[in-house]
Amino acid sequence: MKFKNDKLVGDFWGGFAAMLVALPSAIAFGVTIYASIGPAYAGLGALAGILGATALGLVAPSLGGTNRLITAPCAPAAAVLSAFAIELVQHGVAPTFIVLMLTALGLVSGLVQVFLGFMGIGSLIKYIPFPVVSGYLSGVGLIIIGSQIPKFLGVPDGTSWWRALISPDQWLWESAAIGTVTAAVMLTAPLLTRLVPAAILGLLAGVLTYFGLAYWVDPSMWLIEGNKLIIGPLGGTASSMLEAITGRWREIGELKLSQIGSLLGTAFTLAVLLSIDTLKTAVVLDTLTRSRHDPNRELVAQGVGNVVSACAGGMPGAGQMGATLVNLTSGGQTRVSGVIEGVLSLLAFLALGTFIAWIPVSALAGILIIVGIRMIDRHSVHLLESQWTLFDFIVIVVVVAVAVGYSLIAASGVGIALAMFLFIREQLSSTVIRRKLAGGSRFSKRVRLRQDMEVLEKQGEQMAILELQGSLFFGTKDQLYTALEPELDKRKYVVLDMRRVQSVDVTAVHLLSQIRDSLIERDAMLIFSSLSQTLPNGRNIGEFFDQLELTTLTEHVKVFPVLDDAVEWIEDQILGESGAKEPELAPLELIDLELFKDHKEETLIDLEACLVRRSLVKDEKVYSFGDPGNELYLIRQGAIRITLPISGGEGSHHALTYGRGDFFGGMAFLSQMTRLNDAVALDDTELYVLQREQFEKLEEEHKRLALHLVVAVAKVLALRLRYSDKELMAMQD
Repeated sequence: MKFKNDKLVGDFWGGFAAMLVALPSAIAFGVTIYASIGPAYAGLGALAGILGATALGLVAPSLGGTNRLITAPCAPAAAVLSAFAIELVQHGVAPTFIVLMLTALGLVSGLVQVFLGFMGIGSLIKYIPFPVVSGYLSGVGLIIIGSQIPKFLGVPDGTSWWRALISPDQWLWESAAIGTVTAAVMLTAPLLTRLVPAAILGLLAGVLTYFGLAYWVDPSMWLIEGNKLIIGPLGGTASSMLEAITGRWREIGELKLSQIGSLLGTAFTLAVLLSIDTLKTAVVLDTLTRSRHDPNRELVAQGVGNVVSACAGGMPGAGQMGATLVNLTSGGQTRVSGVIEGVLSLLAFLALGTFIAWIPVSALAGILIIVGIRMIDRHSVHLLESQWTLFDFIVIVVVVAVAVGYSLIAASGVGIALAMFLFIREQLSSTVIRRKLAGGSRFSKRVRLRQDMEVLEKQGEQMAILELQGSLFFGTKDQLYTALEPELDKRKYVVLDMRRVQSVDVTAVHLLSQIRDSLIERDAMLIFSSLSQTLPNGRNIGEFFDQLELTTLTEHVKVFPVLDDAVEWIEDQILGESGAKEPELAPLELIDLELFKDHKEETLIDLEACLVRRSLVKDEKVYSFGDPGNELYLIRQGAIRITLPISGGEGSHHALTYGRGDFFGGMAFLSQMTRLNDAVALDDTELYVLQREQFEKLEEEHKRLALHLVVAVAKVLALRLRYSDKELMAMQD
C-alpha cells in the first residue's frame, strides 16, 4: 500500500509540475492560432488551448500505454492550424466558419491518427537507432534552452535567443534574478531532499524571489495588469467554457461532405506531424527510463484524445517533450500523472486562475533550461574516440543541426533517412557468407565405405558449399557475386544453404538467376537447401523463388530441405559418375563386407556361425537410447538411420546414416556401455548381428579371429574419426 501511495504522490507532483509547463504554452498556442482570425478571437484561442490541455490530459493517458507521457497542445499543431486559418482568412471565409473548420480539422486529424494506429504504422518508429534518438534528444534540449533564454532574461517578445544574449541593455535584471534562483534551487535541491520534486522547489523559490523583489525593490511588481514578468490573468469562467464547447457545434450542419473531403490533405499532414512528435517523445522517454512503449496503442490513444478535444472545442496536441520531461523529473511514474495534469489544467482555470497568474515567466524558463541541459547527450562525445563510431557521432550532429537550424519535424525526417542509411551501412559491413567449403572437406551424414570416401576426397572439388546469412538485397549483391564468381568456372555443383538468411529481395534473386544461367552453360548444377523457411518479414523463400521462376524452369536447379540431403545427393552423383557406386542387388555375404575383405573365406566360417541374421522392415527400430550395447550390426542390405533424441521429447536430430556393406553399433559394443542414440531402418534391411555372448565364445575358441575382428572394427572407427576431425577443422577455418 505504501508503494502505491508513493507512486500516487509522485504522479501528483509530476502532473502538477507538467500542468504548470503545459498550460501556459497551451494558452499561448491557442492564442497564436485564433489571433490569426482576428484580435477578438484571442480569448477564444486561450480557451481552446485550456480545453485541449484538459481533454488530451484526461483521454490520451487513460487509453495509452506510455507511463509519464504528457499529452497537450503543441507547436506543430499551432503551426499547421495557424497556416490553415490564415489561408481561409485570405479567401474571405467568415470567421465563425473558420472556427468550425478548425474544429473539423482537429477532428479529422484525430481519426487519421486512430487509423494509423490500427494499421500498425506506429511500429515503424521502433527501428530508429540510438544515434538518431540521441541527436533528436540533444536537439530538443537545445531548442528548449534557446526558446527559454529570452524569457529568462525578460527581453521583449519575438527576440531571438542569440540577439537576446548580445543585447544586455534589454535585459530585465529582476527576470534574470528570478530565473537564476529557480535554476540554482532546482540543481541543488536533490542534494538536500528528495521528498519534494526539484522542479517544484525551484518554482516555489522563483515565486518567493518574485514577491521578495516586489516587496523590497519594485512595488510596481504587485500590479498584475500589463506585468510582463508573470503569466498574467487567464480570463474566462465555467459558463464561458461551456459556451465554447456547445456553441461551435450549432452550425455543424453547414459543413458539406465535399468540405470535409477538402480537409483530408491538411488533416493527414497534421496527423503525421502529431504522431511523429508523440512517438519521438515516447522513444526519448524509453531511453531515459529504460522502458518500452506500444506505439500503435499510443497512436490510437492520441487520436481519440484529439477527437475528444475537437468535440470539446479544444485544439489538437501530441506527447509534449517539455512537459513530459518536467513530469519525469518531478516524480511522475505512471499514466496517472498525465490524467492528473488534465484534471489540474481544468481546476487551475476554474479555481486557481489568480494564483497561476502570479507565476513568474522566468521561473518556468529556468526550470526548462535545466531540463534542456539534462537532455543533451554529453556522453556521445566519446563516439569520437574510435573510427568505428565516428559516423554515428556525425549522425547525431546532423540531427541536432537540422533540429536547431530548421525544425524538429525536419529532424525527424532526416533521422528516419539516416536510420535507413545506418541499416544499409551495417548490412554492407557484415558478410553474407558464413562459411565456404569444398566437397573434399565437407561430407554428408551418410557413412561411406573406405573406397567411396577415397573417391569423394579426390573428386570432392567438384562441389562448393556456401552457407549464407543475413540479408540478400541490392546492398550485398556484389559481395555475394564476388564470393560465387571463382566457383562458377571450376565447380560442377554449387550449393547455397539458405538456413540463416533473414531477407531476400528481387535484386538478389536476379543475381542468382544470372549465376544459374552461367552454370547451365557449363552443364553444372545450382543447388539450394533450407528454402522452405519463413523469413521474419513473413515471406517464404521457396515460394518467392518459385514465383520469380528461379527454381522451376530447368533441371539444373535442385532444392533440398536441409544441407545434408543436398550433400548426400551430390556424393551419390560423384560416386555414380566414377563407377564406385554399384546398384544394390542381393544381400551381401560375410566375405563381401569391407570389414572382412582381407580375410580368407575359410577363416570366416567360424565367425559366421556366431552371427544371427535379422530382417527389418522400413521404419522398424533396431535399438533405442539407453539399451545395452551388447550387439554389433553388419549391414547386408538397406540402410540404417542414427538419430539423437532431443531433450524434452521434442523430436530427434539426424546424426548419421549407414548403408549396405557397413557396420554400426561398434563404439557401444567395444566399450560395453549403453546406447546413446536410436537406430531405425530407412528401408527394408538385412543385418548380421553379433551378440556379446557369441563374441566371448568366439574369443575363447578362436582368439586370433576375435582379435582380427576387434582390430578391423577399431580401424574403421579411427578412419571415421579422422574424416570427422578433417571436417571440423575445415568448418573452423
